[in-house]
Amino acid sequence: MVKDLPRSLGLPDDAFEQRRPDKGQITKREVRAVSLYSLGLRQDSVVWDVGAGTGSVSVEAALIAIQGQVYAVERDTESLPLLEANVAQWGSENIHIVNGKAPDALEALPAPDSVFVGGSGGNLSAILEYAVSRLNPSGTIVVNLAVLERTHEAYRLLKSLGLTTELTQVTSARGKEMPDGAVRLESLNPVFIVSGWRGN
Repeated sequence: MVKDLPRSLGLPDDAFEQRRPDKGQITKREVRAVSLYSLGLRQDSVVWDVGAGTGSVSVEAALIAIQGQVYAVERDTESLPLLEANVAQWGSENIHIVNGKAPDALEALPAPDSVFVGGSGGNLSAILEYAVSRLNPSGTIVVNLAVLERTHEAYRLLKSLGLTTELTQVTSARGKEMPDGAVRLESLNPVFIVSGWRGN
């Protein structure tokens, strides 16, 4: 793990504790950057991070919403120790870990200004419907997806619920040095980002 990094935006992926042997099951930094921008965070935002995983989005959202509150909602008990470790190292007092399955786990939370959905546990429609019902005026919902069918589902649902919607695909590649010193690009899996917000 990377040590002694300043607490700033743009933390590298290896700054976070991740699952092993499935290391890398986090929102990659390129996708985090676009997703955080799309959330429209303010210093006093209330943020729901649904399917928080190991907490990379929660941690960086909390650095922007420094006077607000971030609720990291995660149902997977195997991810909780990693989430707790990452919040302890990089987070702050404004991150609250919620162990539970959405949308039920969201009912006790304050109404959000920004909702990030990184994982749905098969409850995508129910989560989005509930999030829209609780969303504050001028609020924003951002969903990260890897599958076209769920992307279409999320886009159509947010639109049908009265939000202005936008779809972005993030495709990136990272340089990898070869044994001879040459550098080739290694593609990361594309991610679809569906955003919805109140107003035009």
